[in-house]
Amino acid sequence: MDNNDNKKQLNLDLKPEVAKGTYSNLAIISHSHSEFIIDFATMLPGLAKPEVQNRIVMTPEHCKRLLNALTDNIGRYEAQFGPISLGVPAPEQKGTFNLGDFTPNGTKS
Repeated sequence: MDNNDNKKQLNLDLKPEVAKGTYSNLAIISHSHSEFIIDFATMLPGLAKPEVQNRIVMTPEHCKRLLNALTDNIGRYEAQFGPISLGVPAPEQKGTFNLGDFTPNGTKS
């Protein structure tokens, strides 16, 4: 039996306004006991602050499945195209900030 015969087919309805996608270069993740919240935002020069484009709410189980799927896909991507470089931090510019420079209470470290 072919391995593909065992997989369920998923039929998705993809609306045109969703199909074009939304750009995000910042994700803010928080959680409670019962759910994970991922806010996808865009931080661009000239904007006063990052603007949340989409919010995804998922159960902890689905969030872990997403983590596993991303890990698998990144591994396959890097096997085909080489390692993904996280690069070096960009020089600090007036009016921009790095969330990694802030402590959980919002003060600069």
